[in-house]
Amino acid sequence: MSPSWTPEKLVRYAPLWPVLTAGLAGILGVVGLAMASGADPRLTAWMVLLVAGATGLVAWHVAEQVRAMAPAAEAATRPAHEDAPPYASLINALPDPVLVIAAHEPDDLTGRRFVLVNAAARETFRIQYDAGLLVTAIRDPEVLEAVDEALFGGLTAEAVYEMRGAQERVLRAIAKPLGVAPDGARLALLVLRDETDIRRSERMRADFLANASHELRTPLASLSGFIETLRGHARADEGAREKFLGIMQAQAERMARLIDDLLSLSRIELNEHIAPEGEADLTAAVMDVVDGVGPLARERNVKLVTDLPCRGEAMVAGDRDQIIQVVQNLVDNAIKYTPAGATVRISLRAGLSAEAAAAARNPSASRMSLLTPDHGPDIYAALQVTDSGVGLARETLPRLTERFYRVEGQKSGERQGTGLGLAIVKHIMNRHRGGLVVESVQGEGATFTAYFPMQRGARGDARLTTEGAVTKLS
Repeated sequence: MSPSWTPEKLVRYAPLWPVLTAGLAGILGVVGLAMASGADPRLTAWMVLLVAGATGLVAWHVAEQVRAMAPAAEAATRPAHEDAPPYASLINALPDPVLVIAAHEPDDLTGRRFVLVNAAARETFRIQYDAGLLVTAIRDPEVLEAVDEALFGGLTAEAVYEMRGAQERVLRAIAKPLGVAPDGARLALLVLRDETDIRRSERMRADFLANASHELRTPLASLSGFIETLRGHARADEGAREKFLGIMQAQAERMARLIDDLLSLSRIELNEHIAPEGEADLTAAVMDVVDGVGPLARERNVKLVTDLPCRGEAMVAGDRDQIIQVVQNLVDNAIKYTPAGATVRISLRAGLSAEAAAAARNPSASRMSLLTPDHGPDIYAALQVTDSGVGLARETLPRLTERFYRVEGQKSGERQGTGLGLAIVKHIMNRHRGGLVVESVQGEGATFTAYFPMQRGARGDARLTTEGAVTKLS
């Protein structure tokens, strides 16, 4: 089968043509000389074969060199972008949100459109289309002003974009000009870098110092006064010494609890915008907490009543240690504010919609949502802890999750705490993309409801209901 000689091959093997031409001329020369001199035909044939062989050997060597150099030559002449992945794929692979903005007229404030968005931008701003109005995704005036400077001023501009919502995020917006499109529109590149971790670290250090210095001042002053008294006129008073040492120990333990809670709260806040990985059995977590607080409940003569589904029916997405901390804080508070001889009720329901999980249980109760998640298609498992205490006044409900806030009249005696328990609960629930609701009737007690998104593997086992019942799929 004869080879097909394309123009590209003819150009590639151009170095062979001089060799073949010289060989053909040599053969013709030998034949012509032999005919002119009357040489023996056999000698002439041998000379022709010799010249043809030499020509073939040289041609083979040149062809091998050409063949060896062909890939490198093709790579050098091939367009640089031919083997590169499409630029849209490269932009989609970037972890930071990226948008390409186009606009024609500076005065047309609604004419700023995004014409390209990567996957990170779609997720961050919940963009569902390939192109659209910029204000449908970003409405922050400072970011829009930075985009205008890049579009019509030809300058690189920056702005700080604080995204509000259940999980606050801080982004650094950087806008750079990209020139003019073929249709005359001006183009700009908008890149947003997540600086939430940096800002949270700075705020965590400032808050820790401010809170620690404020809350530790009183017990430290108390300790200092008792030490001065023990070193002075109460040095030989054994009864006073025992009394003061007991108070000093209680103050030292309170400071230790305060520092532990502050550190725990700071760690949770630092990673609050990052959803936890893993899964936990909420039923098992509640049972572990109930077993752990059993001695305290018996000591206070408080009865614990539980209503829980079977193990494995309330699998939630999250960090098991933090989930146990939520249950622990809620149950501890309920025991703390329940009088002797009364009951603390702990119930758990799975397979709820967000609305059903946060729905009111007692129409006559004062109710407030302390944390509302950004609702999606999730289904939830709701934990309810109800005490039999004096209840909470309506005006106190908005402040329950503030740091160091304690309800008036419940700040002393055995009920004294650090005032950080519910703040920790709220931030853990926010990190888990869950919700927190409180209901209270004065004189009858309070109910706290914490609802967690169920783990995706467990969601297929339960049909979503608005009443909260779990129906097994057949």
